[in-house]
Amino acid sequence: MVKVFRCPARHGYAVEVSPFIANRLACSASQYYGIVGCGSLLVLDVTETDIHLLRRWEWGDGLFDVSWSETNEHVLVAGGGDGSLQLWDTTNQNAPLRVVKEHTQEVYSVDWSQTRGENLIVSGSWDQTIKVWDAALGQSLTTLRGHEGVVYSTIWSPHIPGCFASVSGDGTLRVWDVKRAACRLAVPAHQAEILTCDWCKYDQNIIATGSVDCSVYIWDLRNVRHPVNQLLGHTYAIRRLKFCPFSRSLVASCSYDFTVRFWDYSRDPPLLDTVEHHSEFVCGLDFNLHIPNQVVDCSWDETVKIYTPPCLSAATP
Repeated sequence: MVKVFRCPARHGYAVEVSPFIANRLACSASQYYGIVGCGSLLVLDVTETDIHLLRRWEWGDGLFDVSWSETNEHVLVAGGGDGSLQLWDTTNQNAPLRVVKEHTQEVYSVDWSQTRGENLIVSGSWDQTIKVWDAALGQSLTTLRGHEGVVYSTIWSPHIPGCFASVSGDGTLRVWDVKRAACRLAVPAHQAEILTCDWCKYDQNIIATGSVDCSVYIWDLRNVRHPVNQLLGHTYAIRRLKFCPFSRSLVASCSYDFTVRFWDYSRDPPLLDTVEHHSEFVCGLDFNLHIPNQVVDCSWDETVKIYTPPCLSAATP
């Protein structure tokens, strides 16, 4: 069964399930495909039969990414086309708790750290910089430079405190050390723009990258001369990747080819399933941390969908 939420005139860019509440998710969306116009941040609650709108906030520019707080079930951060980060609270129907604007171009990525003892936010921008913030979104703690193109994705390591990965239009994957404010590793991962990356939840050395060259590469950071595996099958750019929280080698990818694909990079061939239920670019993707095999995605076709793909439902006990 696929549950569908429709948001007319809003094109989905990112979706994330709450780390606290199994039936709650957030979606950042934009008017006019994010090219011009305003943005909307939606908080949705899922019932047995439907998806209901809990909160909807409007912003004066497109919203391209969203991430839930790892310490407060009501709080989330979004990144905007005006270079701003906004901190929102589901108990407050009106204005954001805090707005900061240090980036000079679109904020395309925001992520909240998951490692114990930390409470940090990282943002990546089209201005080619990365910024690290405290949870209250005061003045940025540090600004990191090194990419020579748009920064499309910034993702904290779920294993190593003060460590995150980034990918860029310059074709590189970089791993950063916040304490040293330095790049620890730079990998020429694709000969094309890289739009997304994610860390394996079970192995601190494994990262996946997805590129406009239509490929997903799996990297072992201990030896980056060659990828561990190349996942081929998408026909347009890979927009977002997520490692499964319940399986070491399972990866989901969504693409401008309107599909979501599921892979087991330890198998040959690795492709498990292709889901074709959108009529536009699929930009947002997440696994539900609380419900094994449940996936949520969002698309420029103005829908958010929740489902269990056949390849995973078959494996459910």
